[in-house]
Amino acid sequence: MKLESIQAPIKNHVLADYWSPNTAIHEFFEYDYNDRAFERRAAYLEQHARDQKELTAIIRQFMEPLGLSNKANEHLKQLEQGALVIVGGQQAGILTGPLYSVHKAISVIALAKEQSEKLQQPIVPVFWIAGEDHDLDEINHTYTVRGEALKKHAYSERSIRKTMASATALNKEAMTQLINSIIKDYGETAFTEGLMQQLVDALNVSETFTDFFAQLMNRLFKDEGLLLMDAADLQLRQYESNSFARIIQHSEEIASVVTEKEEELEHAGYGKPILATNEAANLFYVKDGERHLLERKNKLFVNLAANIKLSQEEILEIAEKQPECLSNNVVTRPLMQEMTLPVLAFVGGPGELAYWATLKNAFAVLDLQMPIFAPRLQITIVTRHVEQLLHEYQLSVADVWDGKALQLKERFIADVQDYEAKRQIQAMQQMITEKYKELTSYLEEQHLYLDKILIKNQEHHLKQFDYLQQKIEQMVLNKHETTIRKFTTLQNELYPNDGFQERVYNPYQYFNEFGPMFMREMLKQQYSIGKHHYILYL
Repeated sequence: MKLESIQAPIKNHVLADYWSPNTAIHEFFEYDYNDRAFERRAAYLEQHARDQKELTAIIRQFMEPLGLSNKANEHLKQLEQGALVIVGGQQAGILTGPLYSVHKAISVIALAKEQSEKLQQPIVPVFWIAGEDHDLDEINHTYTVRGEALKKHAYSERSIRKTMASATALNKEAMTQLINSIIKDYGETAFTEGLMQQLVDALNVSETFTDFFAQLMNRLFKDEGLLLMDAADLQLRQYESNSFARIIQHSEEIASVVTEKEEELEHAGYGKPILATNEAANLFYVKDGERHLLERKNKLFVNLAANIKLSQEEILEIAEKQPECLSNNVVTRPLMQEMTLPVLAFVGGPGELAYWATLKNAFAVLDLQMPIFAPRLQITIVTRHVEQLLHEYQLSVADVWDGKALQLKERFIADVQDYEAKRQIQAMQQMITEKYKELTSYLEEQHLYLDKILIKNQEHHLKQFDYLQQKIEQMVLNKHETTIRKFTTLQNELYPNDGFQERVYNPYQYFNEFGPMFMREMLKQQYSIGKHHYILYL
């Protein structure tokens, strides 16, 4: 493997400004991203140290069924003794979800290692699974390349109920069929049988989306000691009881400051990522297994569609006695994370960066400090075949992002067209048109009015010419199919659906091609978070 760092244009406005000095976005965060910030944040957390034994026991209990590695045990001991953490999280996607889920985990691990060395103290990597999320349509699918087109593979079981990923039972037969269809598109390699067995073994010991996701993530990152926790874990919910009470008691103030801050964010030119309102409770209530967003109306916490009406006293009692019936939204999840973990830095994507830009004053409402925001690594994987195609056409990865592979494809197709055949067909079309005009004139002279029949008959002949032209063009394309497919491969591999590869594919297509050593080699690379995009040549 070879790792290359390039400066790629950042299309996300918030992220571009975050990496640029003297831009307005920095006013919305507690820290800039630099070594001095990490030193200051670590000193702040040391002054606000708390007992982490119970938290460690909860994470250990969640991870034990997954299989605890020696490195994970080491990190758990360090956490119990007061170590700080680098944390990132993601929804429980199919086969780990898009590649950026894996990139987040790698970012967390790399940053924890880097700061352990720089601060000369243990920093533990933690991955927070967003098992409380209920939008299963976001996590129930993945993509492969089938021929020249991207193919979407979706889990066939659908539910109209808003159940959380951690509470949604998997139909193992349906999931096995999905995995089979995905692996079939990857094609048979020396690693396929072992890969399939690994996935089936993980599925067999999983009951929910979160279980399956956690099994796979642990297998990928156990040697790095990545600690996993589920936001919807019952033990964690009970641990968070007092934190839910704090959020409820300050709900009105949190909503007010977030709404105000989002207005400032829009005024600064960054839009409204949350669409916050003063009435938002920023909590969900779990009723009969479904998750319902609450609002505050007339001093009540309500969801009228679900017929939920709770007084503050009632919801505080729920927080105390049944905290598993409460769930965070995009505003309160970072606050809960801060009250739960000693967060040195949070690793997130561009979307999360925009959300977090509204939250600085919400942290302050709860006497908390916003941690450092670390934008996750951006990585594009280049296989040997794709690298060869780049060399063949003297293109870079960035050129493909800029559309140059598609331009070359269009130019090539234009160059190989049979223009003589097209000229002759156009000449025949013109001749037919002229003959129909002559016939029409003659019939009118004879007072034979067949205009509609003549028009229909002429249209039929012209359609046949169009059909002939299309068949000739298709034959020409088929003749040059190999070359055309090369350009399509470059686009599909490096910029599928006009977006970065990491947003479309999952990592298992690379495991199928390169085997289990793919992740080990990927983790050996030296990464640093910053204003760059990594190209990983296999």
